[in-house]
Amino acid sequence: MKIAVVDYGSGNLASASRAVAIAAERAGLVADVRVTSDPAEIREASRIVLPGQGAFGDCMEGLSAVPHLRDALEETVDAGTPFLGICVGMQLMAERGLEYGATEGLGWVRGEITRIDAPGLRLPQMGWNGLDFTPGSHHLLGGLVPGDHVYFTHSFALSDGKPSEILATTDYGGPVVALVARDNRAGTQFHPEKSQEVGLAIMRNFLTWAP
Repeated sequence: MKIAVVDYGSGNLASASRAVAIAAERAGLVADVRVTSDPAEIREASRIVLPGQGAFGDCMEGLSAVPHLRDALEETVDAGTPFLGICVGMQLMAERGLEYGATEGLGWVRGEITRIDAPGLRLPQMGWNGLDFTPGSHHLLGGLVPGDHVYFTHSFALSDGKPSEILATTDYGGPVVALVARDNRAGTQFHPEKSQEVGLAIMRNFLTWAP
């Protein structure tokens, strides 16, 4: 199995690739995990992981700045290769981001990325928080139970999302979208690579997912 962790100048690439490798080993998979910005390697991958951190616009600009990278990503995912976006990598799946102006997203899930409305609570939301979801609702959540904690660090989140595309939320002054999926595309607002055993379980589920 070839797993591409996309390098476009954003995200904790070392931690993400290490977590993917550990999850693959636990799943009994022989995996070639590569941090890459090479469009040819993206096209050959059997799984694609897109980390991201920072501002939405900066990340989209970085993705678009690498020659042919965005085209390779979109073409490969459109062809059915399973995709996992992490943090801002998940946010880029939305129709647009409204952080420091409006920036068009990939449009893979419905909704916009807007500032979290959490009166009286600190932003960014930083730390551990529990997941709320329906057990057995999706392969990515296999082996998890509602209330399992994962690690967040963000001030913006998906709003006006399509209910059928939202797999899990967390509570931070109200429901905040934590996990989305549509067809072969999935994304976590939290950082599975920083979420210890729960994060590794989600990564393992992603690697064995057959959408």
